[in-house]
Amino acid sequence: MSVPPSTPAIESVGFTTADAHRCAAFLCGRLGFQQEGRCTILGGPYAELIGLAGAHLRLVRLRLGAERIELTEVIDPGPHQRRGRPIAAEARSCDLSFQHLCLVVSDLVVAHGAVAPLIASGELRSISSAPQRLPSWNVAAAGIEAFKFRDPEGHALELLQFPPGKGDPRWQRPAADPDSPWLGIDHSAIAIGDSEVSQRFYVEGLGLRRGVEGLNSGVEQERLDGLAGARVRIVPLRCRQGPGLEGLQYLEPSGGRPIPADLGAQDLDHWQIRLVVDDLEAIRGRLISLALLGDLPPSTVVDLEGAGLGFRRALQLRDPDGHRIQLVQRSEAAAPAASP
Repeated sequence: MSVPPSTPAIESVGFTTADAHRCAAFLCGRLGFQQEGRCTILGGPYAELIGLAGAHLRLVRLRLGAERIELTEVIDPGPHQRRGRPIAAEARSCDLSFQHLCLVVSDLVVAHGAVAPLIASGELRSISSAPQRLPSWNVAAAGIEAFKFRDPEGHALELLQFPPGKGDPRWQRPAADPDSPWLGIDHSAIAIGDSEVSQRFYVEGLGLRRGVEGLNSGVEQERLDGLAGARVRIVPLRCRQGPGLEGLQYLEPSGGRPIPADLGAQDLDHWQIRLVVDDLEAIRGRLISLALLGDLPPSTVVDLEGAGLGFRRALQLRDPDGHRIQLVQRSEAAAPAASP
C-alpha cells in the first residue's frame, strides 16, 4: 500500500482579470484586501507552465487577513494564442466552471453595505436575492449568514458570518481592526460533478482532509444561490492550515454546464488554486497510479528557480471537473508567505 501524501496548504487562490490594477482597487477599496506585491512576466517557464508560452503577464498579490489571492492579467497571450473570453452573463452556481472565494466577516450587515450601492447602480451583480441566514434544521450550517455576488468582471464572491461555535476557531477571535468587518478567507468553493470522484482526487491523490459533509436545501439556499429548487451536497476539504476547498455538488438543478475544454489562463473564467506540497514527483506518480489524471497526458514538473515567484518547482494539473490546480515546492530561502 502506498503512503498517503502529507497534507498540503493553499498558498493562494487566483483568477484571471482583464485589468489587475482596477480589480485590485475594487478589492482593496471595498472588501478590505491589502496589496502585497506585483510582478511582470515576459514568457519563460512560468508562462509555459500555465499554457501560454511566450505570454506577457502581470501578477498582483493581495492579502485579506492571513490569506492571499493572486490576480493574473494576460497583457499579451503570446504567439498563436487567442485573446481571453469574458465570463458568460448567464453563468449559474450549478455550472461546473463555478468557483468563488468565501470572505469571512464579523458583521454581514456592515460588509453587505459596502457592496449594496454598487449592486443598486448596476456595477456589481448579485447572485443572492439578499443576505440569508441558514435554518436551524441544518445542523452543520445553522445560523451561518451569507451573501453571494459577482465582482465587476463577473467573478463570484461570498460574504459569510459564522455564528458562535461554528467554523474555524480563528473566525471567533477579535478582529485585528475592530472598525473593519473583514477577517479573512475561509475557503474557495468549486462546483463538482461527482463528490466521490472529486474526493479521490483531492484526498487520496493530493492529501487534503475530508471535513463533515452536509446537504443544503430549502428556500434560504435557493435565495443564496439564485437557483430555484437548489439542493447541494457540501464537501469540505481542509488543508494543514489556512483556507480550504469546498466542493459543491448540485443535485438540483442538475445539468450544469461543464468547463469548456479549451478554457485557458487568458479567460476571465479561469481560476487557479496553488497548493504547497513536499514532493511533486511523488504526487505526480501517485495521481498516475490511481488513474486520477483522466485522459490528460501526465504533466511534467517545471523548474522555476530564479523566476522570483517564491517557489522553485511547479506542476500544473486539472481536477476531474477541469478546475486548475498548481502544485508548487518552495525555494529553500523563501518565506512561507513570499509574494511575487
